[in-house]
Amino acid sequence: MTTTAMRRTAAVLAGAGAAAACALLAAPAANADTATCPATGGQVAAVTVGDASCASESVGGSAALAIGTDGTADADANAAGLSLAIAQNGGAATSESGYLSAPAAVAVGPGASVITLGVRPGLSIGIAGPGATVVVDGVNRPTCSGGLAFAGDFQTFQGCLSTQ
Repeated sequence: MTTTAMRRTAAVLAGAGAAAACALLAAPAANADTATCPATGGQVAAVTVGDASCASESVGGSAALAIGTDGTADADANAAGLSLAIAQNGGAATSESGYLSAPAAVAVGPGASVITLGVRPGLSIGIAGPGATVVVDGVNRPTCSGGLAFAGDFQTFQGCLSTQ
């Protein structure tokens, strides 16, 4: 195994560990407000419940799902795309898919922010913990900053990891 391959493998494993740690540390309280917005095949959905809000929109042949649990989530799916946005405990997640793309945005904790864009065929994911910011634009290398964060983008075959 080459040094580059070993580094990439280590980054993926570290990112998965970081994502698991974020999920465990920022688990919502049992009484947290949750807004769920599924949209398939040309639907639009928007819900606000207390501190939780979500919005999703899709066109024919696509699907979007936004879930806000004491957070704000927005998912839009264009032709033949899938889009997922999950925001929890003060996070903000935005995901928008284009043709044959499937981006996912997960923002967990106060100040967490994730934007994922699917502009080319492929999968992408961005996960941010408290205070972190992730941007996956599908063209440039993803960026991770400000806290525990991870991104992987099969549109550009690049990723990032922040352990601040």
